[in-house]
Amino acid sequence: MTGLIEDYALIGDCETAALVNRNGSIDWLCWPAFDSDACFTALLGDETHGHWKIAPAAEVTKCSRRYRGDTLILETRLETAEGAITLIDFMPPRGAASDVVRIVRGETGRVKLRMNLVIRFGFGVAIPWVRRTEDGALLGICGPDMAVLRTPVETHGENLTTVAEFEVNAGDSVPFVLTYGPSHLKVPAPIDPNQALKDTEEFWSEWSGRCTYDGENCDLVMRSLITLKALTYAPSGGIVAAPTMSLPEKLGGARNWDYRFCWLRDATFTLLVLMNSGYTEEALAWHNWLLRAAAGSPADMQIMYGIMGQRRLLEWEADWLPGYEGAQPVRVGNAAHAQLQLDVYGELIDAFHQSRMAHLELDGETWAVERQVLEHLASMWDQPDHGIWERRGDGAHYVFSKVMCWVAFDRGIKSAEAYGLEAPLDDWRALRDTIHRNVCDKGFNPALNAFVEYYGADVLDASVLLLPAVGFLPASDPRVRGTIAATEKYLMRDGFVLRHDPREQTGEKQPIEGAFLACSLWLADVYILAGEIGKAQDLFDRVVGIANDVGLLAEEYDSIAKRQTGNFPQALTHIALINTAHNLCDAKRSAEKPVMQRSK
Repeated sequence: MTGLIEDYALIGDCETAALVNRNGSIDWLCWPAFDSDACFTALLGDETHGHWKIAPAAEVTKCSRRYRGDTLILETRLETAEGAITLIDFMPPRGAASDVVRIVRGETGRVKLRMNLVIRFGFGVAIPWVRRTEDGALLGICGPDMAVLRTPVETHGENLTTVAEFEVNAGDSVPFVLTYGPSHLKVPAPIDPNQALKDTEEFWSEWSGRCTYDGENCDLVMRSLITLKALTYAPSGGIVAAPTMSLPEKLGGARNWDYRFCWLRDATFTLLVLMNSGYTEEALAWHNWLLRAAAGSPADMQIMYGIMGQRRLLEWEADWLPGYEGAQPVRVGNAAHAQLQLDVYGELIDAFHQSRMAHLELDGETWAVERQVLEHLASMWDQPDHGIWERRGDGAHYVFSKVMCWVAFDRGIKSAEAYGLEAPLDDWRALRDTIHRNVCDKGFNPALNAFVEYYGADVLDASVLLLPAVGFLPASDPRVRGTIAATEKYLMRDGFVLRHDPREQTGEKQPIEGAFLACSLWLADVYILAGEIGKAQDLFDRVVGIANDVGLLAEEYDSIAKRQTGNFPQALTHIALINTAHNLCDAKRSAEKPVMQRSK
């Protein structure tokens, strides 16, 4: 049986990532890239769908784990009646091939261990042909995929599983290295696991040492930044929303989506947290990815792309997988990529504006792309769309979508004015004013005294909490104050913020999913802008308080079951955490100093 979502820790090589259970089992790994088929898929099924477990043979009486300093090297200490071992798991920065390295280090006593390796390519269905190489390595091949296991421990086969039984004494160190390669090429050369450990520690320590954040909650902010780096596909600069797919937003439910892609909706906040934390190189790589992804006809711009900017992300169901705790269906790909979501236009233009403000060296064609995007948006901003939450079915005039159309023209105007860029400024200013009036007239519900989900709605939506953050209205505006009060009344459960109004779903206060953690942090940001620092701090502390023991957060939190839900770890949650930490730090240091707003 797989563990709770919060039982997992992340390791990765900035091209893919694996999830390691606290019991010593790797239950999820897509190889060789984030969006590849998984070879360990137990997370969405059981052990027969692929996993790799190294653990004591006897009962584990105590388990504790941590990351080694500010790195992505995981150390899990497992104790038994006979003694204790530490399992060191990591993926070295990608060299000629991708490696998962596991080192068992004896701590006390003499501990018997067992290794179970079940490789199942193709999301748990393809059993590889296994044989020995001349140097004694174990080679598994299936179609285009190849994996090779190297270890000094003797292994053998049992029921299509590779197993090993061995013992370690205090001071012993036993390595296991599993390496991926395309099956049509030569077997990847072996690596020195101890040297790889040293190199990996140096890589992450050097990267973490560049962080400029020095406020409160440094450990949490650093872990979130490391997680964001781990979710970056280094060859392209794209950042995936999560390394997983089909982890349910509601336990046992059907809202199970593939998040192994790059969303434009996260663009500006991603840039801000990278730039404000000292990572301008990563910020520029993300900007360049955005530029390449959006290149071409603005009419064809999508809400999300593949890690290399791929546009076709066809959705299908892996019906042989039972799903996480039975949550069906298990979806691969994401049909929402073809939706119209107007907010992404604002995200794109805002991201480019923020890049200029940070003095990043932008491509000379950036402004030409922005001009094309804004010209297209001018002709269709008043169309219904599917909104930031990717509603399936008929479109609507979502308030946040219209606000982000306003942001697109506002930032286009600001860039042109500040940097002397050629633009039809009179037309853009007139359109910006028109959109603002449109939203205020049709998106505000006087009876609720709040901005609502879509024009004419009588229910709320947490995305409107971003209105003051993007500069649409100040937090002091009575309509924003009313929206905050309505959010507290209708969208909060057990101190966390739901993204959807539960009255819309069932007519009762029974939400169809957990609280959306990024939205909870957005409310904290609004509190900061409104000068309510104490309420912001309480909400921030509440969110970070449900992070798991190694500082990781999923998309949502079920406060009734007291469990994390949704894909894990979630980039947007960690981005929001970093952003709010910066805002709290700035607000506390100087009440007069403006906090990090996207409207600048």
